[in-house]
Order: sequence, then structure tokens, then C-alpha cells
Amino acid sequence: MFKTGYFTHADCRRHEMGPGHPECPERLDAIEDRLLASGLGDFLDRREAPVGSVKEIELAHDKLHVAAMRGMAQELAEDINAGGRGYAQIDPDTAMNVHTFPAALRAAGAVMAATDAVMAGELQNAFCAVRPPGHHACRDKAMGFCFFNNVAVGAMYAVHRYGLERVAVVDFDVHHGNGTEDILAGDPRVLMVSFFQHPFYPYSGDTAPAPNMLNVPVPAYTRGPAIRELVEHQWLPRLEAFKPQLVFISAGFDAHREDELGQMGLTEADYAWITARIRDVAQRHAQGRIVSSLEGGYNLSALGRSVEAHLRVLADL
Repeated sequence: MFKTGYFTHADCRRHEMGPGHPECPERLDAIEDRLLASGLGDFLDRREAPVGSVKEIELAHDKLHVAAMRGMAQELAEDINAGGRGYAQIDPDTAMNVHTFPAALRAAGAVMAATDAVMAGELQNAFCAVRPPGHHACRDKAMGFCFFNNVAVGAMYAVHRYGLERVAVVDFDVHHGNGTEDILAGDPRVLMVSFFQHPFYPYSGDTAPAPNMLNVPVPAYTRGPAIRELVEHQWLPRLEAFKPQLVFISAGFDAHREDELGQMGLTEADYAWITARIRDVAQRHAQGRIVSSLEGGYNLSALGRSVEAHLRVLADL
């Protein structure tokens, strides 16, 4: 049996935000190319991401937000039919095209399907190679390249569908996962631990809003040794005390030293090390159950190499 699932869908490539945007379809191509070149793809259980249920997405998002997304998709389709370009600007960095809503449904659906497969014991763990990413999406709004908060949806789905009492969310993106925090803060069934460059977009996270949030802001140019130390001395004690029954990872790789959207200094070896520490916690407390979902990572070469390193640890290869 394959240990690690790999969830993706062609719809996730159709969402794009205009020429030159760093959160581009080629990100998924870079990951696929690396899996092919390394041979790692042969050891993964490839599965198609289903369309996420709106009812279950609304476990993490306001109904009005979901309805607004659907309505915007319809307006964009009408705009294209009328000869328009079919883009809608959400904020200075974030835009929708006619394919964004279906892609966002697939991205959230991938995390829920991965949760089902891991909870059923079909897979030990899973990685969702999906876009748009999610961790800036708040309960009631899209922002920061994100529309639905895939990991927060997964966490709420796990709590409601499986009655889990302790779910951990680990976020190692270079940006603070403000949306995940917005949705999960104050929920004692969930513990979120993260590090992120600060001060930096979205200029939040310097204080924890609730006891179930462990935010560790770090300055620009922080490198691997300092990150490993904070993981050892801050993340791991909280995770061990929490004893999660399932672990979600917001897997952003833009803290890599080659990524121009951040100014941190991590390498593939650091991502492998962090993943191994998370895996150890999951093996002790969660029967090894991990669901990881792609967030940032915009240098295509560094992204492909980092995802490979992450997946090699998850697959124990």
C-alpha cells in the first residue's frame, strides 16, 4: 500500500490572476516536473481532488462569502460572453478569473478528501498539490492570493465529521496565516503553531489572539538553525502537550532562501527536518495521520525541490 497520497486536479491550473503574477499555474508544473525527474512520483498514491461541498466549506466560512464567490464567477462568465477579459480584482494582489471558483472548490475538496483517506487508514498521510492557496482567506473574505482557507476547512471538517477533540495546524509559510487564525482562534479543539517573517505581509501575528494560537514571528534573514531551535523549544512542547489526533500542515515554501517574495533563509534540508519533527509528533499521538496542503512558494525551482524534500519525509523514502 502507498503510504502517502498526492491530491491534485487540472482545475487548479486554470485559475490564474494575470500575466506575471507569482501565484501562477506553473507552480504546479514545477512540482510535477520535480516528482517526475526524481522518480518520487512513482511512490505516491495519486488521487483526483473532488469538488468540495459548499455545506462543508461553510464550516469555516460565512455563507455570504461563499455566495459572493459563486456570484462573482457567474459575473465573470457573463463578462467573457460579452467580450470582456473576465478578471475581477479582489485586492491589490488578488484577482479572480472564471476558473477561480471551481479551482477553489477543488482545493478545499482535496483537503477534505485527504482527511477522509487518512482517517479511514487508506493512507498514512497526504499532500494536496492545489491552488489557490488558503491560509490568508478569512471567515468572511478573500485576500492574499487566497479564496477559501483549505486547511481551516479541513480542520473544521475533521472536528465535525470525525468528532476529533484535538487537531493541530502547523504553518511554516513565510507569511502569517492570518486567515487560519481568524477562523480557528479560540477553538479549544484546535492548536495552531506557526513561524513567519515579521514585520511583513499581512502585518499581523505579533501577538496571539487566543490560547490555542502559538505565533512565533521572526525577523527577515532568519536562517535554518534559528528556525530549528524555535521548533524544538517552542512548537514541539506545545504539540506534545496537546497530543493531536490529526495534524494539518499549511505547507508554504516561500521562506526558502531563493524565494524573492520573502527574505528568510531556509533550504530543502530545513523543510525536510521540520517535516520529520512534525511526522514524529503525528506518529506518537495521531497514528501518523498528516494532511499537508500547498500554500506559498514562488521560486519555481526552489518550490519543486522543497516539495520533493517534504514528500520524501512523509513517504519515508
